[in-house]
Amino acid sequence: MKKSFFIILSAFALASCEKEIDVDLTDQSGNIVIEGNVTDKPGPYTVKITKSVGFSSPNQYPAVAGAEVVLSDDAGQTETLHYVGNGEYQTSTFYGDPGRTYTLKVKAEGKEYTAQSTMPEPVPLMGLVQSSFKFGDKTSYTLLPVFTDPAPLGNRYLFSFTINNLTKKYMNVFSDNVNNGLPNQQPLILPNDDNKGRDHEVKPGDKIHVEMQCISTNIFTYYNALLQITGGNGGSATPANPPSNINNGALGYFSAHTESKESFEIVDMTTP
Repeated sequence: MKKSFFIILSAFALASCEKEIDVDLTDQSGNIVIEGNVTDKPGPYTVKITKSVGFSSPNQYPAVAGAEVVLSDDAGQTETLHYVGNGEYQTSTFYGDPGRTYTLKVKAEGKEYTAQSTMPEPVPLMGLVQSSFKFGDKTSYTLLPVFTDPAPLGNRYLFSFTINNLTKKYMNVFSDNVNNGLPNQQPLILPNDDNKGRDHEVKPGDKIHVEMQCISTNIFTYYNALLQITGGNGGSATPANPPSNINNGALGYFSAHTESKESFEIVDMTTP
């Protein structure tokens, strides 16, 4: 049995895994991969359509042109996206609102794929607080996203951050299973030489650009599984395909989510 892993990992580092997820180990190279997002911020929104490749293949994902891509919501809004190249289809006038349910329909290479995602209500990101820990002559840093989880259970969060102007993106997922209704207590671990697979050591003067997304449960499941697949929890995992919320055998995800962004410059807290 050949194993397949379609997601583009070269730009991402992931951490904060929560629980065991069953993943598909079958060969799915050559399948349609759909990655779509709608947010509460002004568009255009993008749906990217490519073809999957085997785990041992180079990270070159063939673009799919000529697809019909339609976004709609439960308020009657609908738009057919236009192709802009490199497998990407974009909206022109479509807008996202929290609480709405969004439907994505894709017709490509003789098959039709659909997905739905309900955008959660926003949870404001109020700021970032730095902590530092010194071990011998090495200092490690964390950032605590400042927000208060709403009282109802079931909120899910995706955090991504970049450092300075580097393109590599790091990701964490949080749930409110532990701190429901309370101020956040889960920090973002910033990379250093001890973080496996991370190639930048954060130091004073670095600017950390953080994006917080309030995501649906199925998108949380997708990224949580991706963390396990990549060994983001410090363990090991067999390469596989995360569970998709898109039907008819497509890989990938369709996410309607809210966004908050903050930037923070690391300061030296170890000197008097």
